[in-house]
Amino acid sequence: MVHAEPVMGTVVSFHLHDDDRSDDELSSVVERACVRLHQLDAMFSTWQRDSPISLLRAGLIGDDCLPDEVCEVLELCREARRLSRGWFDPWSMPGGVDPTGLVKGWAVEQALAVLRRADVGAAVVNGGGDVAMHGEPPGGGGWRVGIQHPWRPGALACVIEAKHAVATSGCYERGAHLVNPRDGRRPTTTASATVVGSSLALADALATATAVAGDEALELIRPLEGYEAYLIRADGSEEATSGMVFV
Repeated sequence: MVHAEPVMGTVVSFHLHDDDRSDDELSSVVERACVRLHQLDAMFSTWQRDSPISLLRAGLIGDDCLPDEVCEVLELCREARRLSRGWFDPWSMPGGVDPTGLVKGWAVEQALAVLRRADVGAAVVNGGGDVAMHGEPPGGGGWRVGIQHPWRPGALACVIEAKHAVATSGCYERGAHLVNPRDGRRPTTTASATVVGSSLALADALATATAVAGDEALELIRPLEGYEAYLIRADGSEEATSGMVFV
């Protein structure tokens, strides 16, 4: 079955494969996953003034008053900042800490976790280009994910194969929303950055870092076990780490 849900400033789509479940049973599971996504949106929205992340950004609450989910995400952000050597840094964003570059991928994983706990055979959850997978597609093997071309609407730059998570970052859909945490400028050398790995939250953050830093961040990803990256530069040239699987 297929379902789409508007949440977290994007559309989250669900693709479920389970021959032992009826569509009604699968729809019930997806509804629970959507409820979870809306709960998380209420926690992390920087547009809602009373959300925990907005209150933290405004200095109205401290870390000791945050929900466990926000504390978990901020800890993941610290790890991503360390791995990216500061190219991903939510604490350098205008207006205060902003985990947007990681939290969407993390939230998609949380939605997938609802499906996994319900023993759904196989599923893909796609939140605006952040894709989390469970199980195997019909016919077996890895999941095939198309990467949108940054200049050609409706066209693909390539198709890659992955088993767990794929995240893509760039300014071709949302405009110039990325910021270089080191100088506050908008990045100009990268058109699109894609990272695959075992954790969608971390892949999301690393894709953001690569979209900002380009080749320098790509070199940081090469030694990370289980993670691969694909970069499209602003001049149209491309580069990928050696383990990226294209189909």
